[in-house]
Amino acid sequence: MIKLKIENGYYLLKLEDLIIQNNLSLNKIIRDTNTDFKVLKRIMSGKLVRVDIYVIARLCDYFNCSMNDIIEYVPNKK
Repeated sequence: MIKLKIENGYYLLKLEDLIIQNNLSLNKIIRDTNTDFKVLKRIMSGKLVRVDIYVIARLCDYFNCSMNDIIEYVPNKK
């Protein structure tokens, strides 16, 4: 799980955890979801600037999960 800090909180990027839990290879996910390697690596590493909702939807369908299981936003406590 990668913690990506931003001004008002942080994102938890959980894609790598899902891949490990499901004992899948990145190559299999790339083939099965028709998603580019670089896109998945950016989501896994936290080096993303924006999120493509179509990619997230494909991953949610593939893993049978919600968006929050892949990327979770946690606001700062006030």
